[in-house]
Amino acid sequence: MSEQLLKQILEKLNKMDDEQQQLIQKVDNIADEQQQIKQAVMETNESVTQLEQIQMDQQHIIDLLSARSIQHEAELKRIK
Repeated sequence: MSEQLLKQILEKLNKMDDEQQQLIQKVDNIADEQQQIKQAVMETNESVTQLEQIQMDQQHIIDLLSARSIQHEAELKRIK
């Protein structure tokens, strides 16, 4: 092979190596972003779970207050 052909092959290999390194960096960036997304999803899930519990507690209180209100109305009607 001629020296010029070998240089072209070497340049092509170097270019391919550079492109491979860029791809590796992009994959690493994607992995980091994926980890951040997972963390955000976990935090959101925790917040939603807390909100669900608060909502259930509030619903229980509303049910109790509703029952008391009905009792009070019945007692007032009975007194009248």
